[in-house]
Amino acid sequence: MACNCASSPPADNPRHDSRSIDPSNTGAQSLSGVPCGACKPCRKIESNTHPDIIRLRPVGPFIKIDQIRTLCQTLAMKPYEAKTRVVIISDAQMMNAAAGNALLKMLEEPPVSTVLILLASHASDLLPTIVSRCQRIRFCPLSRKDLISVLVNEQGVDAGQARIIANMAGGSISRALQMHQTNWIGRRNRLVRESEALSMGSVNRLLAFGEQLSKDKEGLPEALEVMKSWLRDLVAAKISPQNILNHDLTARLVQTSQKIPLSSLLSKFEAVQSTQSAIKAGINTRLALESMILKLSRL
Repeated sequence: MACNCASSPPADNPRHDSRSIDPSNTGAQSLSGVPCGACKPCRKIESNTHPDIIRLRPVGPFIKIDQIRTLCQTLAMKPYEAKTRVVIISDAQMMNAAAGNALLKMLEEPPVSTVLILLASHASDLLPTIVSRCQRIRFCPLSRKDLISVLVNEQGVDAGQARIIANMAGGSISRALQMHQTNWIGRRNRLVRESEALSMGSVNRLLAFGEQLSKDKEGLPEALEVMKSWLRDLVAAKISPQNILNHDLTARLVQTSQKIPLSSLLSKFEAVQSTQSAIKAGINTRLALESMILKLSRL
């Protein structure tokens, strides 16, 4: 919005910021570092209807090369109306090697008046060649106390549920809000029940569970993270119970962890992590998940 705001806020506007962006290559007037929020470009951007603000997200478990190719074709054309076109690639770590390599040329020579922003949880998850071509900007996670405050006071979330979500949101307010809006706690509880029952299930039931996970392409990454957090907490229950993240399930975790050797828990965690990497690399999702479920049932 600051790059495309059509007017500078007046000096007495409390939102005014004396820092200036100089769009010299567009011939536009200098703009305040804070957008006005009222002009046509600002309103379009805020409502996600601006044609030159492009958002790219994973389709299923990863970002596909076809998405990057389509993006490159779009960027080869001039912006429709923006002074500065902006591309935001969410979960950029979900690009497989082919998609990442397809993006390299665009990062090396971005079109005029275009800014590309890659959002990733860890720079180490990106190709080194991509990281070397980007300016890194780090964002510190919010404290659990602040997350709980926002959820309770602004969203009306029950305090107990807010504490659970804040523990699992990793300091991200957007993730915390999404978890609240999508009944994350209910879905987590169902996955925990399924995970606990793996060792007692028949082969047909295990394969059915793997198929069920593979069909929910949008929810799969989170489902695997939930399974990892459960296994992680089972290890914590043995070694350091005060560091359990799913704190509302502490008694259940302690009881379950006593039945499973530490080496088995670590092997289970590694199985889920390896499956995440395999899916990201393009392995058949259903086969990878079925193999993982069978391993988890036997370890």
